[in-house]
Amino acid sequence: MKFIHTADVHWGFSPDSSKPWSRERAQAVKDTFAQIITKARDMEVDFLFICGDLFHRQPLLKDLKELNYLFSTIPFVHVVIIAGNHDRIRPNSCVNSFSWCSNVTYLVGEELQSVYFEDCNAEIHGFSYHTSEIHKNRIDSLLVPSDGRIHILMAHGGDASHLPFNAEALAASKFSYVALGHVHKPAVLVNPKVVYPGSPEPLDKTEVGNHGVYYGEISPGTHQVEALKFLPLCKSQYIPLAVNITPQTTSMELELKISQVINMKGSHHIYRFRIRGMRNPDVEFDLENLTAKYRISEIVDESEPEYDFNALFAEHPGDMIGFYISALQKPDMSPVEKKALYYGIHALLHTTDERS
Repeated sequence: MKFIHTADVHWGFSPDSSKPWSRERAQAVKDTFAQIITKARDMEVDFLFICGDLFHRQPLLKDLKELNYLFSTIPFVHVVIIAGNHDRIRPNSCVNSFSWCSNVTYLVGEELQSVYFEDCNAEIHGFSYHTSEIHKNRIDSLLVPSDGRIHILMAHGGDASHLPFNAEALAASKFSYVALGHVHKPAVLVNPKVVYPGSPEPLDKTEVGNHGVYYGEISPGTHQVEALKFLPLCKSQYIPLAVNITPQTTSMELELKISQVINMKGSHHIYRFRIRGMRNPDVEFDLENLTAKYRISEIVDESEPEYDFNALFAEHPGDMIGFYISALQKPDMSPVEKKALYYGIHALLHTTDERS
């Protein structure tokens, strides 16, 4: 039995909403999901498991129609869906009355239910969110019958407010596979049985690294997972990078250095740069050109001005500069204390320069 496991698609979400590339990222969420459908067809899988938060919010009828069309293009794949905390089932949800194509099974119930697929000898268990939070552990102690069927559990959660559970307890159960959702980073909690696929597309700057889905195979004889493989699919990645500078580094040099890194790794990715090292106190880095040219979500300047505090104190022993240095400078200063010293000295020096 072959399957693709996905979750946390968040159809309808616009990542980086304040950035000029947000519309492209919103389309990438949809395009990557369409790519999952293509993978399911080309790899001739038996099941596509969608473990919650297929939608970012309550779906409109047009959203259901869009996805139903995609599912109709893989009629020989069993599509099984549960709702997560974002797309939880409400009394007025369109999902309640929508007619899905024949290969789609939406487990809309708030209580655990199961559906048996005779052609694969597989019984799929799961339930949907009807509230924004589930504080009770509802899945660790589930009993799995010894009836010769492949049993698979679909669940969404994993933190204190969203269906807490014990991964080791799930691994010890008689489920052949536990398909999880809610955590956006791919993670195999217990190999190869208890798995988060992560979101197919990363949705904010904290979701670094490659994203995609998991493909798996379960033996019809042993009912054990005999193959599990991560399939990278995302259009873009969030990439955090540190750029080291010296007191000799100029603004133009830093701009060229960052441009080279982006061009080497790919301008379609989204970057978060940290500038580290010592800089010339008189140099201010102007990187607006970079943020207009590339997908840069943030540039954090952690560099420190290279002041010679001993020399400055010797020049200003009796004025505010000298008093400020003697009051704040000490061994093993914290980052906050260093910033206070650097910013204060910078301001005092510029005030002195303006008066001279």
